[in-house]
Amino acid sequence: MNRKLLCMAMIAALAACSADRDGASDAATAPPVADQPAEDIPPATMPAPASLPSPASTAMPAPAADGADTQASFAGYGDVKFGIAAAEMEKAWGGELETLGKDANPSCYFMAPKWVKTPAEFAFMIGDGKFVRYGSDSTKLAAPGGGKVGMTVEELQALYHDALQSTPHKYVEGGHYLSMSASGVAPSKLVFETDAAGKATAWRVGLSPQVDYVEGCS
Repeated sequence: MNRKLLCMAMIAALAACSADRDGASDAATAPPVADQPAEDIPPATMPAPASLPSPASTAMPAPAADGADTQASFAGYGDVKFGIAAAEMEKAWGGELETLGKDANPSCYFMAPKWVKTPAEFAFMIGDGKFVRYGSDSTKLAAPGGGKVGMTVEELQALYHDALQSTPHKYVEGGHYLSMSASGVAPSKLVFETDAAGKATAWRVGLSPQVDYVEGCS
């Protein structure tokens, strides 16, 4: 009788162990219970990326337009300083410059950026192998101090505090040259040319005597 009871007890224990194992296996494979219903879970979001700056341009720097140019000075133009050798001009400018008129006159010629349509728009004058002058007849470029082509004599004098000295134009009847020398910066001069209506038609900055040449290099 005891033996029979013992066998029955062992069978019951084995059945209990099997049930425990089955329960543990079911628990391991069952999906986790969500903290909240699926329909209440907001979709994953990601903040919009911040605006990235445009990559820096590798093109040759061109003068700023509409009088915003700040490179023009009595010492030169940007890193292109008066007195620099012509052979060093492109390095200082940061790009290619086209040589104009050197074959006709090796002692006086011009170097200009590729983007200019005519040398009068913007060019560097080379005298005896060195940078001596630059200028423009464009309404988009500003001379040192802010003067521009198209301004009247009155506007220019007000801008430069009546420091511009007036002399008659050599070729334009009623026109003038308005000039002022640098003070404590470089031995250079700023010259505006005006027409008979009293408006600036061009300006130049440079060293003497080249800054006073009224026919370019000729």
